[in-house]
Amino acid sequence: MSPQEARELLAEADLLCSAEKSTLAVRRVADEITTRLQDANPLVLAVMGGAVIFTGQLLPLLTFPMDFDYLHATRYGDLIAGGELSWIVQPRANVRGRIVLVVDDILDEGLTLAAIRDHLQQQGAAEVLTAVFAEKELGREKPISADFVGIRLPNRFVFGFGMDVKGAWRNLPAVYAVKGS
Repeated sequence: MSPQEARELLAEADLLCSAEKSTLAVRRVADEITTRLQDANPLVLAVMGGAVIFTGQLLPLLTFPMDFDYLHATRYGDLIAGGELSWIVQPRANVRGRIVLVVDDILDEGLTLAAIRDHLQQQGAAEVLTAVFAEKELGREKPISADFVGIRLPNRFVFGFGMDVKGAWRNLPAVYAVKGS
């Protein structure tokens, strides 16, 4: 997508969650996570690349010791519809016996996050918790429920706050939906 096409897409998009509401959602999730994990010394794993914005704002608000690492698994790549799960980078940290908090941008159909959870459990994690900035309301059951959710969104193609549209606009502080989606 060219810069001009990206600007046009944004100009026509519908604002779903302002930057101010996004910030408040991150603070609320941080409080919930701190309450749950303050004495656990968890391993926090960010799912690249979508979780970069959420993780970067979340970690400074967590007021307890932790270890941090990342993983990169995706079903999307440059597509707008999910395909087969692809592991790009597995966590370097040993998860055996650890409480692991997986941080991701969005819980859509839940297939990617469920596969990540299952993989970490197979590697011996004592417990796998999940935090997502956004969850799409699909009107049907998903293979996983997030333990911590920042905002809930309608079933539309969304971007901003870590979520991209054809590679663009992860850097936006707010969440938008593609017009007509």
